[in-house]
Amino acid sequence: MIGTVTEQPPGQRPRQPPPGQPPSLPPTLPPAAASDRRARGIALARAARHGDTLAMNDLLDHLIPYVSSICAPIALSSRQDAVQETLVAVFRALRSLDEPEALYAWVRAVAVREAVRVARRDARDLPVEPIDLPAPGDPQLAADIGDVVSRLSPEHRAVLVLRDVEGLDEKEAAELLGVPVGTVKSRLHRARAGFRRMWSP
Repeated sequence: MIGTVTEQPPGQRPRQPPPGQPPSLPPTLPPAAASDRRARGIALARAARHGDTLAMNDLLDHLIPYVSSICAPIALSSRQDAVQETLVAVFRALRSLDEPEALYAWVRAVAVREAVRVARRDARDLPVEPIDLPAPGDPQLAADIGDVVSRLSPEHRAVLVLRDVEGLDEKEAAELLGVPVGTVKSRLHRARAGFRRMWSP
């Protein structure tokens, strides 16, 4: 399973993956920082829903890193378009969000939907380029991961992001993608198998 990268103690080199095994996808924010950002996002969403224009602008700026982290591994070279489309969708539909506490789950669903749609739309027109996935202490390793991930289909990349980066279970991922659980399991199996196959020399 492709998991998140954990931080290493100061002065200790990052652990390298066993021979033949792909390294992890990029780390998420530390829990405390993530909690602070989440609380700020919810507060901004609550104000924006009540017509605060400045709060809406701040919210969209605030969401860019989170939206980018979801769109980049799925939309690849079209990631900027996917981020823009996601933010436009958030702007237009924020008032339909009944519970601001559900902001990030809702934005995640919008981002995945838009990233897959944009990736499909541009698949025949844009060249595939490796994405930059940061890895502790080894820039080349990050480039290698990006190159391998870029060869998967948008649907397979979406499942990997939801399961191995966002931490959703198979049922949650299926609900978000609007497909049966069996489809998620199949895509996840094929994505991981493809990742391992392409990573192996």
